[in-house]
Amino acid sequence: MSTPVPAARVSYRQSTNYLKHLYPSTPTMPEAVVADTECRPRAAARKGARWTSTVHNIASRLYHHTRKHTGVGIVCSVAYFDPGNWGVDLQAGSQYGYSLLFCVLLAGLFAAFLQVLACRLGVVTGLDLASHCRLLLHDRPRHKMLWRWGVLYPLYVLSEIAIISTDLAEMLGSAIALVLLFPSLPLWAGVLLTASDVMLILAFDNPLKSRPVKIFEYSISFLVLAVLICMALIIARIDVRWGDAFKGFLPSKALFTNGALYTTVGILGATIMPHSLFLGSHLATQDRVALEEVHTRSETSSLDCSSHKHDDEDDGPASTRLTTFPERLRERLGRTFNLRGSGNPKYPANVLAHRDRENNSLDFILAHIYHGMANMIFSLLGFAVIINALILILAGAVFYYASGARGSINPASLFDAHTLIKDMIGKPAALLFALALLASGQSASIVATLAGQSVSEGFLRWKVSPVVRRLLTRLLGLIPSMVVAIAVGKNGISALLVASQVVLSIVLPFITLPLIYLTSSSEIMKARQPCSETPSPDMAFSPPRTNTHAPMSGDIVEVVDRSLDTEAAADNGYVYFSSGKFMTSIGVLIWLVIVAANIYALVTLGLGEGA
Repeated sequence: MSTPVPAARVSYRQSTNYLKHLYPSTPTMPEAVVADTECRPRAAARKGARWTSTVHNIASRLYHHTRKHTGVGIVCSVAYFDPGNWGVDLQAGSQYGYSLLFCVLLAGLFAAFLQVLACRLGVVTGLDLASHCRLLLHDRPRHKMLWRWGVLYPLYVLSEIAIISTDLAEMLGSAIALVLLFPSLPLWAGVLLTASDVMLILAFDNPLKSRPVKIFEYSISFLVLAVLICMALIIARIDVRWGDAFKGFLPSKALFTNGALYTTVGILGATIMPHSLFLGSHLATQDRVALEEVHTRSETSSLDCSSHKHDDEDDGPASTRLTTFPERLRERLGRTFNLRGSGNPKYPANVLAHRDRENNSLDFILAHIYHGMANMIFSLLGFAVIINALILILAGAVFYYASGARGSINPASLFDAHTLIKDMIGKPAALLFALALLASGQSASIVATLAGQSVSEGFLRWKVSPVVRRLLTRLLGLIPSMVVAIAVGKNGISALLVASQVVLSIVLPFITLPLIYLTSSSEIMKARQPCSETPSPDMAFSPPRTNTHAPMSGDIVEVVDRSLDTEAAADNGYVYFSSGKFMTSIGVLIWLVIVAANIYALVTLGLGEGA
């Protein structure tokens, strides 16, 4: 019997070489395991580094946006929840419950769209809406006097009427808040006290100069947050049917009933404020980045790019800077109350049309336009729409859905709301209501006064001190407020608030039409492309950098066109930021809706069917 031959021992190295010979492209199992074990920590580390870098970049951009660009949107949003809005929202909620919340949302979207157009106009051109109206209408090539006296000056008068109506509502709202806080205070005395906030405006120096006044923006932001917090605390203490409330943000049949449609017109007129469009376009011209290359023209050619101009009032010469506190205080008071006027106009006197001037540089536009649009949209939808919705929900909860004798469908006034809140919820909630109304009225009154300054500067190129302009604007609103407060007292306040909103609604189409036209014009909304170097599109989303190596001009045009619906092109050395056909169509549609709403409101009032 033969002895079996033992099998040859094969080493691990030999088996590995054999497998490599059979499968040259496939690693053996042990090597694959080792490679996978080594690669996993590296891949995880790379992935973690990417996430860390992404989070860091997002945080850096948010910090830059908050520090540099936050402020304009909040200031403009104040106009959209002023005491006039309170009156209309209380009426809507008390009569129709939550069903008109859709109108509040729709009006907020309309307002955000128009406010973004005003922001873009100011950033691209460096001029506010009122100045553009003057350039467009003051020196027409034919029929010059007809355009001036038939279009320009009537448009200015309508703008002033809108501002006076707004200031009237703001002062009356603030006076009502003071009367609610101090019941023994006469209404006319409350009007006088609210008019004193012009001194607060004077303390801010000039918020309309070419650099933002942060203390002014912080003060307005504080008042806005006070309104929001007070309303949120009140809502937290009442019984709200949240299911019905959220359904109210959807369109329903209740919107098309006769009375509800009239109230919807009132919401549109009370929400979209003409003076905020003037002020928003003016504040958008301010330099919030302070890049050196944005302020100076290129040394190689005076036509390479346009500079962003500054008023002489921003910073005095180095030789006049004072060291001691009394000297600095005297110099500051002298500049604040200087009646001779200071600062240069937005454009020279020899500029008679848009073609005679250059817009802002492409550097400046890309460093501001996207931040400004984002801030405006967030502020209007995040503050104005929410506050208006809370006011309407409050009125619906305590008036429309409340049980007992208080649950009526009669329109509620500010006095009724305060009394009902005090009876149903308690004195602390009523105190919060009055404080929120006071903060809303004071902040909106300050903003309306500044808008009056912007309108007078733009339409008429007044060469007087901002102090005089603000005092005149305040007096124009103070006189009718005092007359109404003394003559009719509390009984006529609600009617006057509604009347002021009707006036604003009638004026609104005349203000929005030039805005839509100007932003759709490629001859106006354009920026000269530098011959030597073009800014990086990253400037639109991150803190601007100097000596940036640029991509090709087509890349910039692509970025502009992708971020905005614009007719962006690099023809003839220009980049165009005008609204495209789609955006212009939306603007025209909004304008037609506003006009139709005004016609309906006037016909309804004429027939005596208004609420």
